Amino acid sequence: MFEKKQKFSLDINPQENEAEELFFTAIEKTAEKSPWQDEEGQLLIDVAETKDELIVVATMSGAKPDEINLHLHNDLLTIRGVREPSIPHDAEYILSETYWGSFSRTIVLPVDVKPELAKADYSYGVLTIYLPKAKDEQNIPIFVVDE
Repeated sequence: MFEKKQKFSLDINPQENEAEELFFTAIEKTAEKSPWQDEEGQLLIDVAETKDELIVVATMSGAKPDEINLHLHNDLLTIRGVREPSIPHDAEYILSETYWGSFSRTIVLPVDVKPELAKADYSYGVLTIYLPKAKDEQNIPIFVVDE
């Protein structure tokens, strides 16, 4: 069976309090909860660049496309989502190495990009974001003056 490729749009106007939300995450653990319940995991990513664009790749197997949110604000890219386990909630874990639950990652982009031309694809559990670089057309000459 083939997985349908999902297209995303980037929200370039996130809520004002999102920055606070990104840096302050409350974590609560109890023995009765599954190992990952109520925690927010940090998504692992790769960032590469070509001459014309930045490419951000994140693996997130098990995440549903409609539960993945992308936000681009100035030079910050935020990826958020949820991965739900297929193990029943009342099952007792013997070994748990896979992260399940909410995850997010915010990165500072190393160059200016054109947010209106950004594209993202989600296929086979891999999210790939293409961010075209903004060309700096302004060359401002600086003259050295002799004293």
